[in-house]
Amino acid sequence: MKYSISNSPFSILTLKMEAGEEIKCQSGAMAWMTEGIEMQTKSGGLGGMFKKMVTGESLFHNNYIARSAGELVLAKKAPGDILVFNVAEMPIIAQKGAFLATSPSTSIDIYLQRKVSAGFFGGEGFIMQKFSGNGVVFLEVDGSVVEKTLAPGEKLIVDTGYVAAMEGTCSMEIQTVKGVANVLVGGEGLFNTVVTGPGKVWLQTMPISRMADAIAAHIPSSN
Repeated sequence: MKYSISNSPFSILTLKMEAGEEIKCQSGAMAWMTEGIEMQTKSGGLGGMFKKMVTGESLFHNNYIARSAGELVLAKKAPGDILVFNVAEMPIIAQKGAFLATSPSTSIDIYLQRKVSAGFFGGEGFIMQKFSGNGVVFLEVDGSVVEKTLAPGEKLIVDTGYVAAMEGTCSMEIQTVKGVANVLVGGEGLFNTVVTGPGKVWLQTMPISRMADAIAAHIPSSN
């Protein structure tokens, strides 16, 4: 199946589907499509619904099947980029809510941080998503994306919430911000996320939580 990503920062994913091809999407992702493409809503069973519930995804997903050649266009929930990965080359670990679409041969599993502190204090969460198998996965990123390649043992210190995805060879932990003044008036919070290589990590420039805070600051209070 051919695809293209365009219209950043209000990114859309355009899929050119041949008869018989199928794509699995997050509920509500479809923007428009041509005739000949059929939608089937599925839950994935109790196990699949549990995974979606704990990772923040919709409890149901939509499968789009091309009964004849056509076009399917998917849109992000918020401004930002769309990343594409061939998970046959390397499993990908991503933040909750990143899933946009994938080929049916891709497995979506719960990924638990090995260090509990990374989950309790890191904006990326204790529970993330792991994508593996033989297919292609499309992920949503908040804002623009910056890709970093880490050597074995190399560490990257990241503010909470800015890690969008990383290769399965990377690990993550939480580091306390040092210095009382830094914590109280530095404006960066109590903790940073530390990603250790080897592998690639994808950073997002505008986490949706930061965007929400920026918008909220300009909304008049009713008090």
